[in-house]
Amino acid sequence: MKKNQENILIIHDIRSVTNVGAMFRTADAAGISQIYLTGFTPTPLDRFGNVRKDMAKSALGAENFIPWKYVKNTISLIDKLKKEKYLIIGIEQDKKSVDYKKVKLQDKNVFIMGAEVTGIPKKVLKKCDIIAEIPMKGKKESLNVSVSCGIALFRILNI
Repeated sequence: MKKNQENILIIHDIRSVTNVGAMFRTADAAGISQIYLTGFTPTPLDRFGNVRKDMAKSALGAENFIPWKYVKNTISLIDKLKKEKYLIIGIEQDKKSVDYKKVKLQDKNVFIMGAEVTGIPKKVLKKCDIIAEIPMKGKKESLNVSVSCGIALFRILNI
């Protein structure tokens, strides 16, 4: 990772509070500067403004270190970030995907993680500049989303 590089993580439509907490912790370890929670992804605070203990348990405080915002409309957020010259990278298996080891970063990058079962929606994938895929060698087709987030961030950011 370059010294002045800015990297953002978008966590879109993840139902599991535990997975979201784990991604906060991973993002902190990887040097992510901002997290956007979009769609129906839970936030570190419940609808009453109370701390989610289940998320805090897996995030281990990272939810207090990394600035985060909830944004309902992912497409509008991506359009805003594109205008600010961010490279948009979706982590997903897709016919247009490239091996995640071949991603060339810019000074400003956004990584998008999508729903556990359905992945990143097609309308969001169309907005991505790059779709990066983690090659699978075993019989299973995919990894847990928080595990994929860690693998992708650490490999692509060259940590």
